[in-house]
Amino acid sequence: MSGAIKPSIDAAGRLVIPKPIREAAGLGPGVPLEIRLHDGRVEIEPAAAEVRIEMRGKVAVAVPSEPVPAVTAGEVEALRRRIREEREDRAQ
Repeated sequence: MSGAIKPSIDAAGRLVIPKPIREAAGLGPGVPLEIRLHDGRVEIEPAAAEVRIEMRGKVAVAVPSEPVPAVTAGEVEALRRRIREEREDRAQ
């Protein structure tokens, strides 16, 4: 996504993230977020899922502590297309 959108923070300190940005970032209602200040920028991203490491045979596997939704083939393909387009845009 290119171009800046300029929302403001209301008197209660709330920021509305515009829908196109939420959709592109995969943010939906109830998604836990991590917010940090880094080099003068506010960074917001989905919180990483908590995992525990289990041995399955001779292989260590990260298992989420809580159920996570399955990723569909359509979501994977959409992400592949978006990454390809972003790389092509940067190459130009």
